[in-house]
Amino acid sequence: MDTASAIDALLPQTQCTRCGYTGCLPYAEAIARGEADINQCPPGGTETIVALAKLTGRELAPLNRENGIESAPTVAFIDEERCIGCTKCLPPCPVDCIIMIPLLKSPLPSLVLPPAEDSRSRYEAHNERVARRAAERAATLAAKKRGARIGPGTGS
Repeated sequence: MDTASAIDALLPQTQCTRCGYTGCLPYAEAIARGEADINQCPPGGTETIVALAKLTGRELAPLNRENGIESAPTVAFIDEERCIGCTKCLPPCPVDCIIMIPLLKSPLPSLVLPPAEDSRSRYEAHNERVARRAAERAATLAAKKRGARIGPGTGS
C-alpha cells in the first residue's frame, strides 16, 4: 500500500471537503506529498490527527479551526411530512446515502404534499439563511484579507 492509500485508509471517508480538498483521497495525496497538514479533517478530529501523526511521523497539532470544529457525528433528518420530493438534496450528498421512495410505496400516513404556502415560507427562510451565511463568510474572508496585508514587510 502506498503512503497516500495508507493515509486515505485512516480518514473517515465523509468526502465533506471541509479539509479544502475535493474528497478524502485528494487530501491524503496532498498529505503524502507534504502539501497539506495532518490537522485539516474535522470529522476525523483528534483521533485521526493522532493516527496520521503516527503514520507520517509528523508532529501532533490541534485541529485547524479554519477547517471547522470537532463535534459528535450527525446525520441528516428529512422531515417526511414536509418533503415535497424536489430531489435537490440528492446531488450534494457526497456518498449517495439519500434515496427517494415513490410516495405510494412510502410508509407515510399522508399521500398529499404540504400546503404550498408552508413550503414557500420555508423556502424563503432557507434562502435568507443561505444569503446571511454567504455575507458572513464574505465579511470574514475580507477581514482576513485586510489583516494579511497589515504587518512587517508589507509596506503598511
